[in-house]
Amino acid sequence: MSIDASLRLVTARSTPRHQSGSRLPFGLTYSSDELKRDLLAGLTVGAISLPQAMAYALLAGVDPRYGLYSAIVVTAVASIFGSSSHLINGPTSAISLVVFGALSVFDPEQKVEAAEAMFLIGAMVGAIQISIAVFRLGDLTRYISESVILGFMSAAATLLAIGQVGNALGIHDRGTGAQHVLYRLWLTLTKGDPYNFKALGITILTFVLAIIFRRLVRRYRLPQFDMLAALVVIAVSTYLAGWTQPATHGETAIAVAGSVPASLPAPHIPVVKLSWIKDLGPQSLAIGFLGLLEAMAIAKSIANQTRQSFDFNRQCLAEGLANLTGGFFRCLPGSGSLSRSAINFQAGGATRFSGIVTSATVALAVLAFAPLARYVPKPALAALLLLTATRLIEPKRIVYAIRASTLDAIVLAMTVVSALALGLDQAILIGVALSILIFVPRAAKLRASELVVDAQDVVRERRPEDPPCTSLLLYDLEGELFFGAAPELERYFAELTRRAQAERIHCIVLRVKRVRNPDLVCLERLEHFLKRCESLGITVLVAGARSDLLDALRRLRFDEWFPDDRIFPQGADEDSATLAAIRSVYQKLDGANACEHCGPKKPVKRGARRLYYLV
Repeated sequence: MSIDASLRLVTARSTPRHQSGSRLPFGLTYSSDELKRDLLAGLTVGAISLPQAMAYALLAGVDPRYGLYSAIVVTAVASIFGSSSHLINGPTSAISLVVFGALSVFDPEQKVEAAEAMFLIGAMVGAIQISIAVFRLGDLTRYISESVILGFMSAAATLLAIGQVGNALGIHDRGTGAQHVLYRLWLTLTKGDPYNFKALGITILTFVLAIIFRRLVRRYRLPQFDMLAALVVIAVSTYLAGWTQPATHGETAIAVAGSVPASLPAPHIPVVKLSWIKDLGPQSLAIGFLGLLEAMAIAKSIANQTRQSFDFNRQCLAEGLANLTGGFFRCLPGSGSLSRSAINFQAGGATRFSGIVTSATVALAVLAFAPLARYVPKPALAALLLLTATRLIEPKRIVYAIRASTLDAIVLAMTVVSALALGLDQAILIGVALSILIFVPRAAKLRASELVVDAQDVVRERRPEDPPCTSLLLYDLEGELFFGAAPELERYFAELTRRAQAERIHCIVLRVKRVRNPDLVCLERLEHFLKRCESLGITVLVAGARSDLLDALRRLRFDEWFPDDRIFPQGADEDSATLAAIRSVYQKLDGANACEHCGPKKPVKRGARRLYYLV
């Protein structure tokens, strides 16, 4: 289910309210009503965080307690420093999958080393995200193509499901981390242990119960306890059946999640090895980007519903602080969670304090119920992860993206293929590169169109049947004036100069109303063009200059050699700066204007000739 779709489910029953991302939960404006809503939402989200945190730790191939620690520390820190009033951070399926891929270099027996490496990943991810915030690069995450995110999530869901096949069937995974995931699946299914039909039955029953409970929750508008309820029912049933209790030989009939100590996360300095930093660096970078993409997309979607102001860079800083802190408290790296954030919004969460309540709820539950985790069947957790995988894939949006454009379809397909072939860490980096390759050529596209003054004195784009104007050249530029557009700009200037010389035209009106953000390279091209035209006896008028261009011209001292009366700032005329520039040309030409359609067939005195503007 998409972010927007998840939120639309509750828009109809959510009462509008003003939110303030900068308001402190304990500030003077914090009302008792908001406190009640935050307490209810935090308790609700905390309940669903318990099974999810354990499942995502299992997905990452680490001890379930590290997922619970993440749901305590990462959630609390991100809520304290974040910008969104509803975003709930913590372990997520996509992040866990990438962590699993990063830790696949360790043998299954090296659990201690893998855990220490995971803590190091969390610290490196946090440092990367904080650096992005410090250099105020958080806004750049908006330029990652939606097709990349859609393709990545679809591939992540597929890999999530593949990774849980062994647990669902009650058999051990085969193969090593160096082998491809599909080959490991083949080995697990064909060369592994005999299928455990008790485990398979538990998987199916948990899946069905979770779906039934979800429908009941939606029908009767109950708190989102569906996944937790399904897990509790199955855990109690398997315990009563004796399947999760050790037999005389010390083994259980079906695999269990394992024992979780009833203790809170304590400070811990991760082991740092230079070889680990080298091996885990690319994955940490991928997790850093992926975590920001997840969090920003979710927070922005909720902010669109609540009309809350949202600060991208502040949220980047919160994500980084949460993961950096989590790395020193033995936490699984995390990000914004779609399901928990949507539930927080649905349950009426008012401020970021609801995230702190969520963290406290998980902490109390760990202290009170952690020993009971050894009775949670792994097949039940696998079923919840398989259900999560099915909800991550959005067939309608995939079809929509494919139909939207060929480019979107190609990007989506390349992201999926790279994720399945190379891994999620490589896929997110490839996706970012694809987004850059898509964005830069579009941003560098500078459009130039020729305008004319027709027989009815209307300024519009020139048509093929329009006769040539012999009095002036009128060109309109549109786009970003940054270094990437410089070659196009230089080509347009060269063509203008060539035409003016070939057609013996001595006046050019350059309309720059729709150009933005001029930089060094393009300003140099403009200066060379103006000086070149001056040397050829061609007068250039700059019409519709915006404030950023005017400021740049002033700083570069254009006024020392380029007359002020040749610049027509935007808003300088009651109709248009472009019309003012054209009238100025007509006044200077006066009787010398021999153009057939815009010559002196009407009076040209100031204010006597009325022009109209259709561009």
